[in-house]
Amino acid sequence: MGSPEKDYLHKGWMAAAALIAVLVAVSFIPPQSLGGVKLRRANILSDLIDFGDAEAPAEAAEPQLFDEEEFHVDMEEVISRIEADSTPREAPASFEWDLRRDTLPLRPRRPDTVRLLPELTPIEDFDTTGTGIRAFCDTLLHAPRPVRIAFLGDSFVEGDILTADLREKLQAAYGGGGTGFAPMASPLTGFRRTVRPESKGWTTYNIMQRKKAPEGLRDHFFVSGWVSQPAAGASTRWENTDARARLDSCTGARLLFRSPGESRIEVTLNDTLRRTFDIPADEAVRQIVVRAPHIHALTCRVLTPGEGFIGYGGIFEGDGVVVDNYSVRSNNGQAMFWTDPAVNARIDALAGYDLVILQYGLNIMQAGVHNYTGYSQQIEKMVDFVRRCFPGAAVLVLGVSDRSVKNDGRFEPMDALPHMTESQRRAARNTGAAFWPTCDAMRAQGGMERFVQNGWAGKDYTHINYAGGSRVAWALVDALNALTAEVAARKRAEEVRREAAAPILSPRQRARIDRMLLPDTPGKNLNDPRSCPPPPRTASPKGCRRCSPTTPPRR
Repeated sequence: MGSPEKDYLHKGWMAAAALIAVLVAVSFIPPQSLGGVKLRRANILSDLIDFGDAEAPAEAAEPQLFDEEEFHVDMEEVISRIEADSTPREAPASFEWDLRRDTLPLRPRRPDTVRLLPELTPIEDFDTTGTGIRAFCDTLLHAPRPVRIAFLGDSFVEGDILTADLREKLQAAYGGGGTGFAPMASPLTGFRRTVRPESKGWTTYNIMQRKKAPEGLRDHFFVSGWVSQPAAGASTRWENTDARARLDSCTGARLLFRSPGESRIEVTLNDTLRRTFDIPADEAVRQIVVRAPHIHALTCRVLTPGEGFIGYGGIFEGDGVVVDNYSVRSNNGQAMFWTDPAVNARIDALAGYDLVILQYGLNIMQAGVHNYTGYSQQIEKMVDFVRRCFPGAAVLVLGVSDRSVKNDGRFEPMDALPHMTESQRRAARNTGAAFWPTCDAMRAQGGMERFVQNGWAGKDYTHINYAGGSRVAWALVDALNALTAEVAARKRAEEVRREAAAPILSPRQRARIDRMLLPDTPGKNLNDPRSCPPPPRTASPKGCRRCSPTTPPRR
């Protein structure tokens, strides 16, 4: 007869019960310190019992998103380099080729109140000095010269995405023409639709790989992010396109270069007219300015490049708004600290920028990261750097664009978006710059999910295309127009108050105030004698030209 079977199932349950009892007992042991090491309570009943000894979680430290040492900038050095380059020089800064028949000054413009989108995403203005975005709006309306915008960004606006439509709408409203800045040579130029470049004989370097550039070039980058070194006979031909309205309405061009040694440059206008410029040696950045009734194509050929010659590119413009796209792929904005502040300031002295737009953050933002304090401080330094290099320009910081990430098989908005946006807004507030929330403007149109569905953005749910760039540009144009209309209305109101406060009003001032304060009389026509009031018996009628044809009305 065999031995009885052992009851292993019963013993297993007993062992499990004993283990649970031990763990429950351990849960009641308070936190301890052993050798200076703090031990937490082992509470397996945390979902049922709260012992009240858990510490509040501290805010997560900002991850190392960039190398602070690599992106360090010394503002004192920036100032000294700009001042050292601003001393008077014997060599001319500009070489002129003027073929215009006449030069008419720009007349004051009216604010454009036409809305392109149903919902307005307004600009937030933190300026307290009177030199910010509102001053730019006033310049946009009244400056008797071209009004220049430098758009500094990353791959989000590469190839003139967004800026092509921003340029088109502003030029349509406030005048101007041309594609703005185009580099002397770049492997990315074929992607851009607003200008058709052909270059040969150039060796080009990008600021993101600046260490590959010769030592004599790497310290002289412009905010465009490109420097080009020519062989003898190197040339670039730019041709305007019809990808957007007014691109071919170009009446001026600026060729920007640096020639420490003597050089000879040949410029060809519209493939027919040629002129050669002998450039004396000088360390400063200089320009060749071409003005003509119409510039469809322009060719720059470096016949004899002096030692250390650098070609930056050309700016193609008209009488009105000029928008220059300075996009650098993979740039988080801090690459501007690698540019030469003296080069930036010299080009600003030659052209003169009225507004600098900073569009960055897409390359810094990461899912799950909510602390961008360090990057916010870097944005403040960017604003300071821009103001040193472009002292006459207002600064507009764009919040990061909408972006989605894949989670459980579907795309949803990145959780870092509101935190990055707030860090950029805080930087603008701390520096007195203006701020525009790009993400809000995109979400007002359905957000990144709708952008992808409508074919306005790529399937990476990060980058917009030309169609999406149009939608974002229209929202920004609406914001600029709304602020410009507000500035114009306030200025008109101030003029009326000043006139009303004057002790004696002229007839013209009185009529102006009447037009502002009193409703128009229906059907009144000053050119129709029947609409004029009867003149006083002691005075001859002078109210209109038809009533008194021999006596012109006073003005």
